[in-house]
Parts: sequence; C-alpha cells; structure tokens
Amino acid sequence: MRIYKTKNYDEMSRKAANIISAQIILKPESVLGLATGSSPIGTYKQLIEWYNKGDLDFSQIRSINLDEYKGLPADNDQSYAYFMRHNLFDHVNIKSVNTFIPNGMEADVEKECSRYNAIIRSMGGIDLQLLGIGNNGHIGFNEPSDSFAKETHCVDLTENTIQANARFFSFIEEVPTQAYTTGIKNIMQARHILLIASGEAKADALYEAVYGPITPHVPASILQLHDEVSVVADEAALSRIIKEGLI
Repeated sequence: MRIYKTKNYDEMSRKAANIISAQIILKPESVLGLATGSSPIGTYKQLIEWYNKGDLDFSQIRSINLDEYKGLPADNDQSYAYFMRHNLFDHVNIKSVNTFIPNGMEADVEKECSRYNAIIRSMGGIDLQLLGIGNNGHIGFNEPSDSFAKETHCVDLTENTIQANARFFSFIEEVPTQAYTTGIKNIMQARHILLIASGEAKADALYEAVYGPITPHVPASILQLHDEVSVVADEAALSRIIKEGLI
C-alpha cells in the first residue's frame, strides 16, 4: 500500500487524476471502476480538463460504477447514473454503451445482482478501481457488518450513511434507505485500487482502514490484503496517521 500525502482537496484531486490518466494512457481499453459522492468530483473535473486539452482519450474505456440507490430512476438528479453523466460522461468521449451502473429501478434483487456480476466477469475484471471512504469506513455501499459481502448485493443503508447523504436531498425522508452495490470480492479483484480521502471527518476511518485490524466492521480495512493499493489523501484526512507518526 502506497500513501500519497497532499496539502488539500485540490491537490488530492490532481494526484488521483494523474494516476487514473496514467492507466488510460498505458492501457487505452482499460476497465475503470468508478465512484460517486463528493470525494471524486475534483478528480473527474481534472480528467475532463486534460481531455479537453487533448491529453486523454476515453473512446475505448469501459466503466463499472460501484453502486446505485435502489428505487431511483436514472434520470433522477440524485441518482448515481445522473451524477456520472453530469460530472464525467457527458464531458468526455466515452461511449454510453460502455458505461455500466446498477439499475436502481429493478425490484428483483437477485436478478439485478446476477446481471451486474455477469457484466463485470464479461469484461475480464476491473483494471483500476476508484474508491472513496465513508465516515464509518464503508467502501461502495458495503456498510459495517459482521461479515464481508462478496459480490453485488442490495444493502440496507446505515443511519450514519443516510444522515451523510441527506445534504443532497431536500428532506431526509427522500433519502433512499437501500442501494445496490458491488461487493468486497468485486472490489478486491480489481488489479489496482485507488482510495481517495479528504477532510478531517475521514481521519478516523482512514486510520482504521490502513492501520487498524482487518474487520468487516471497518469494510475498507480489507484493502490491507490487496497487493496494489494507492491511497491519496490530504493532510486533514491523514491527520490521525500523521499524529501517530506513521507517515
């Protein structure tokens, strides 16, 4: 595991975008595992900027998104399908047929999970998986639990996650309570994992993920077992690790 310390969110975003752009340049037909939420927005903006300068070509890229709210249609402005179009897909030359996101409107959980797992397998796996980390240590929507969920599944979101997501909705009652998410096995099978974190609110979760015991109660801690993990975080997110003299 390699840890890159950056000064702030903007520098974190540029460093993460640099790692992703290197993947795209070295392997133009890469399969990218993509994340949503506030953490990767700056990274996507930087990738768009480099694309507009002619430095990047997404025409052969295929993407697999981590998750989607269950019960939200793709045209809902709080869906992750909408998020990806607004923050990346509509601004680069990636082909829409090569972008994959769970179908939040599929009521048959077993059917949707099997479909999504089959898509990932058909692509030969993920070359680079981008991850954020939740305040409770979740990755994707793999919430703290007594066991690691293996593949795509439907999860009941914790109160912590619902409260964290409430800022994106007018009323907390509108926040979905379930989501489809790829599992720990899907994530861990990626060839390279890129974890990004910004802000002091992530300091405890990041410390536990990197230096704490490996436990499903901190889902991100499983990343300690992966051979190729890059952590890009700003000083605030690394504050506890810095305080402990570990970096």
